[in-house]
Amino acid sequence: MPRPLRTAIVGAGPAGIYAADALLKSAAATDPGVSIDLFEKMPAPFGLIRYGVAPDHPRIKGIVTALHQVLDKPQIRLFGNVDYPGDISLDELHEFYDAVIFSTGADADRALDIPGIELDGSYGAADFVSWYDGHPDVPRTWPLHAEKVAVLGVGNVALDVARILAKTADELLPTEIPPNVYDGLKANRAREVHVFGRRGPAQAKFSPMELRELDHSPTIEVIVDPEDIDYDEGSIATRRSNKQADMVAKTLENWAIRDTGDRPHKLFLHFFESPTEILGEDGTVVALRTERTRLDGSGNVVGTGEFHDWDVQGVYRAVGYLSDELPKLPWDVESGTVPNEGGRVLEAGRHLPSTYVTGWIRRGPVGLIGHTKGDANETVANLLDDHAQGRLRTPSAPEPDAVDAFLAERGVRWTTWEGWHRLDEAEKALGEPQGRERVKIVEREEMLRASGA
Repeated sequence: MPRPLRTAIVGAGPAGIYAADALLKSAAATDPGVSIDLFEKMPAPFGLIRYGVAPDHPRIKGIVTALHQVLDKPQIRLFGNVDYPGDISLDELHEFYDAVIFSTGADADRALDIPGIELDGSYGAADFVSWYDGHPDVPRTWPLHAEKVAVLGVGNVALDVARILAKTADELLPTEIPPNVYDGLKANRAREVHVFGRRGPAQAKFSPMELRELDHSPTIEVIVDPEDIDYDEGSIATRRSNKQADMVAKTLENWAIRDTGDRPHKLFLHFFESPTEILGEDGTVVALRTERTRLDGSGNVVGTGEFHDWDVQGVYRAVGYLSDELPKLPWDVESGTVPNEGGRVLEAGRHLPSTYVTGWIRRGPVGLIGHTKGDANETVANLLDDHAQGRLRTPSAPEPDAVDAFLAERGVRWTTWEGWHRLDEAEKALGEPQGRERVKIVEREEMLRASGA
């Protein structure tokens, strides 16, 4: 009787779990069957949803319910707190599995090459997100001394950063934020938050719902300058062809024509302002310099030569995420992705046997969480085709318990799916006395203890 197809998935965020789901729904799950092990460097699964989604977005975090249903399947095992390649390498994974899928995502900040970016008070959005989401591998404090702050970028991450900076700590207390984050936000001195985009309203990458949420807070006054509402032929074409872009533009137009209210925190959305330099004194941010831009007819912009210095003491760049390079895999430095063809890893133009990618490590950090389903389906379809054509490596130790013994010999303490349930209950218990759904445990050692590892 043929043994099940054994697959390792490195990264237990949405992309990896969607890949597992695609395998479970394939014909191979019936004959010869599939056996899937998910390896995750965090003690808990769910990746971006746990450590990348703002705590005041429970609707998006609700995706965890669907992912739970996948991980509950008996063909899947979770190995949390296992680092690639520190605890297990690619060659070692190939010893245990017929195929390996990497779905490690992107959690670093893309660089922004302008003078002053290295000043004290200049931060990457990804680092700030990791702090307020209680990532176990980042510092427990964050400097929130600036009264006026700039956020560079017009995507949803920029909105998240601006919203968290502008909200009060007490507004966020009902969420899952850990005590250190609440204490840090309680001391936040920001009263003005300025979001900058170099192009116009039609080119903003906000989701309509995410944008409208800015105006729901009783403490945040959202302000748009009427002079920033401008469209050229290219912008009009974008609005006609893209319903979301049109909805965003309409929301911004409505905000631009209303009277300014008296909510205590002001959140300004600026368009046609291209950051050119962060100004400093004694190594610390004191201002942001931008160049005014104008539309060129195609929806793109050109500089006008008109510069403005904005009085801010902190700058957060939200210009995109970047994946970490994965050892033993080819790497495209420019895109921050693993070269691939339909999810098959390409090395020197040839497919690397039994090695695949999906999600942001495959195509870059674009699209919403749900978009990774298409990636997963294509990657798994090609993996299964390689299996049917006999192109996969034959593992030397395909027994399910072989990897357990290997990790135990290395002295690795790993968490399991059952351990996640224990950690989940521990976090809910911490929140119960406060009337909160949960309080996120931050320290890695405490997470391991709660999971029973």
